[in-house]
Amino acid sequence: MTNHIDQKVIIITGGASGFGRLVAQKTAALGAKVMVADVNQDGLTETCSLIKAEGGIVESLVADVTDRSQMSALADRTVESHGAIDVMVNNAGVMPLALYEDHVDAAEAWDRCIDINLKGVLHGIICVHDQMIRQGRGHIVNLSSVYGNHPVAGAAVYGATKAAVNVLSESLRQESQGRIKVTTIRPTGVPGTGLADGIVNPAALQGVLGAGVDKFMATIGRVFSDDPPPELIDPDRIEYFALSPELLADQIVFAIDQPWGVSISDLTVRASGDGYMI
Repeated sequence: MTNHIDQKVIIITGGASGFGRLVAQKTAALGAKVMVADVNQDGLTETCSLIKAEGGIVESLVADVTDRSQMSALADRTVESHGAIDVMVNNAGVMPLALYEDHVDAAEAWDRCIDINLKGVLHGIICVHDQMIRQGRGHIVNLSSVYGNHPVAGAAVYGATKAAVNVLSESLRQESQGRIKVTTIRPTGVPGTGLADGIVNPAALQGVLGAGVDKFMATIGRVFSDDPPPELIDPDRIEYFALSPELLADQIVFAIDQPWGVSISDLTVRASGDGYMI
């Protein structure tokens, strides 16, 4: 198969761990020149070490997506190093699920969620926009969520930020046709990335699971038990229950690994047996 990633210059935010690190590793293995950014210096160092150990080309820069000047510096540094920016992956994000009645406990986390998930994606877009227009082509990949598909109880703020990502992405696509490709990735729940660590109130999960909440909790317990049922953890089985970070990263890479004239504009990725209602 043709490799459309080889030699592309790719920036990935949230590259110190999770999806960001996996996408960085997978694209570098295909020959990309990768710039990873995050606020976590130690995590960035580890990401770079893993990629360099496999012979990949990678640099890192500590950058906070909520700070426009730092994001501009990230874009400038990438151009200085590689002469172009082909792909921008706006991956950094947090997930502080909470009910409105949790507002006292959730207030700071909600503020941070708005700054990272919404403003951070906007900053990621605008810091590379002009360079991509000058080049005559580019590709922006924004990480949204199934939570952005429809309002549900327990995810008012998180879901609103992801719905905003959808609007930012589609507006950019309309403005940039023939110059910048835009991809919106909408994952379902993906255990193992650390996102769930930000949940303020576990009861907020009930909105997205509906009447199946008890079944979901019981099943996810079996998935992460010492002896999980094979049909729940095997992605080749239709009952596969919890999408792994690696498989989501593969789909992000798939969206990038396309000819310049082919744009996968909207991609929802689920485990076929998951219990999410949206």
